Order: sequence, then C-alpha cells, then structure tokens
Amino acid sequence: MRTITLGKTGITVNKNGFGALPIQRISEKEAVYLLHKAYEHGINFYDTARFYTDSEEKLGKAFAPLRDKIYLASKTGAENAADFWKDLETTLRNLKTDYLDIYQFHNIPFCPRPEGADGLYEAMLDAKRQGKIRHIAITNHRLAVAHEAVDSGLYDTLQFPFSYLSSEQELELVEKCKKADMGFIAMKALAGGLINNSAAAYAYMLKFDHVLPIWGIQREHELDEFLSYQENEPVLEGDLEAVIQHDLDELKGDFCRGCGYCMPCPAGIEINNCARMSLLIRRSPSETQLTETAQEKMKKIEDCLHCGKCREKCPYGLDTPALLEKNYQDYKEILSGKAY
Repeated sequence: MRTITLGKTGITVNKNGFGALPIQRISEKEAVYLLHKAYEHGINFYDTARFYTDSEEKLGKAFAPLRDKIYLASKTGAENAADFWKDLETTLRNLKTDYLDIYQFHNIPFCPRPEGADGLYEAMLDAKRQGKIRHIAITNHRLAVAHEAVDSGLYDTLQFPFSYLSSEQELELVEKCKKADMGFIAMKALAGGLINNSAAAYAYMLKFDHVLPIWGIQREHELDEFLSYQENEPVLEGDLEAVIQHDLDELKGDFCRGCGYCMPCPAGIEINNCARMSLLIRRSPSETQLTETAQEKMKKIEDCLHCGKCREKCPYGLDTPALLEKNYQDYKEILSGKAY
C-alpha cells in the first residue's frame, strides 16, 4: 500500500485520500458504512468542510471512537476572526474531536497574512497554540492566491484542483510546493466528473510522490475502484496513456471546472452546471441531466444579461457566456436526437 508524506507536516497517509463532500448526499447509515469500509482498507485521511452541510457530522459519527487512527482536515470560509472561531467550534463539535490535523482557509479570495485587518491568520495561530489545530493550510482555485500562499511560507499544505487535464501552470504550482516542502492536496482529481476513467486518473497521480489526491466518494462501487488500485496499481502506459491523450484532445483548455466562483448569476442561471452540461452528458450520462427540471435550468441561459460578471469572476479566465451558449446549443441538439 503506497503512502505519501504531506511536506513538512510529517503526516504520512495512504495515497488514497477520502474527499467527504459527496457524503452529504447520502444517508447517515450509508455514509458511516462507506467511511468504515474505507478505514478498514487503509484509507486514513479524510477531508471535509464547514460548507458541506452534514458531512462533518457523518464523519464524527463514524470516527469518534477511532480518532487517533485517522487524520482529519476541515475548512472555514470565514473572512473575519469572529466567524473563524464560530466555524472552528462548530466543526470540532460536529466531528466529535478536540483538534483537527489540518485546518484550511476555504477558497477565500485572498491569502490571509499576519497583522491583516481581518485577523484571520492570528486566529489560526491562536487556535494552534490552544491545540485545536495541528497545521495551518489553505485551499483555492485562483493561481495568484495559491502562489502567494506558497511564497509566504505561512502554510503547511495547499489544496488546489489538479488532474491530468491540468495546464502547465498547475504543474508548475505542484512542483513549487515540492521545492518548498509544502504538502499538496489535489482536489478535483477527476475534474469534477469529466474524467470517467479512474484508473487513468490514479495512474497519473502516481507520477507525483508528494501529491495526495482526495477522491470524492459517494457510492460503494466508487470506493471499491480506488481500493482495488492499492493492490493492483494501474500503470501509465498503453491503453491508459491513450485514454489520457484522448481526453486532453477533447477537454484541455476552455472547459468549465464547476468551481462555482462565477455564482450567483443575476439572471438566476446555474452557471457552474449549465456551462458544462453537454460535456457531462457525453462523458458521464445520467437520466437526471435530461429531466424537465434540467431542461428548465438550461433554458434559463436564454435570460443571460451578458453583464460579464461571471467572466470577471472566473479564476480560469474563461468566457463563461460563450460556454453557456455553446453548451445550450449542444444540449438542444441532444434533446432533439440530432446528437448523442
């Protein structure tokens, strides 16, 4: 079973990390079963967040008696010290623990620093002094903020989107973390559902001995796939190389990652789903994508105000109005049976 050490934290865990966002969509009984099965098969790193509704509570239910056997990471989206402490106390209570191994600023639009007017970094330091957190960390989707965090030397780990669809810019960031001895946690290692070959994704991650992917797991068969790779590691050659090359040819570049930074839309368009809908249908089809509700959401694209706010807020610099229109036209063709 392959392990990874998260930089200077000294935290050594299974190469498979468990991303606990999706367990908010299943029952407590199902979630506890899934979490226990993951633990029994060697997975010992679990990542959640205050924003993930009842994900923390489900982890607390599963692991309170096993707290010293696992590593827990959570996040706060607070932008001031008062909200930071409120989030931290709620998270500790939900997880039924008195400390977090890693506590992360959750995708906030700046890099908290000492003596900032927001008081956030001092709050992190104080929480660490009190023993409520072990390591100070940050997550982001913005390259500029991520680079600032690495350069600052203030953070022990960075969580950032990374997959085989990532650009040279993301690869540069990954290597920069390695040189800085900063742990790198890869979110969206399946590109938000656009990568549908988990073996290829896993084989790609094996190239990076300092990167910890956290797989978003909701169903037992998904967990079983990643567990199987622990004993029979997929090799990045032949068919898997061909899969990756095909996906790069189709997807690399201007596609929506679904991060949601463009939201809310003043016209009420669900941009983070609608701007990638036709790709999702073609790569990971589901009946829910063609329901009346889904069709109504896509039809909202007709109400686009062309205000440009979503384009301005996109951390990837995408022309989101153009992506919305492209996906809408393709979606209508799929519905009419002309495509798909």
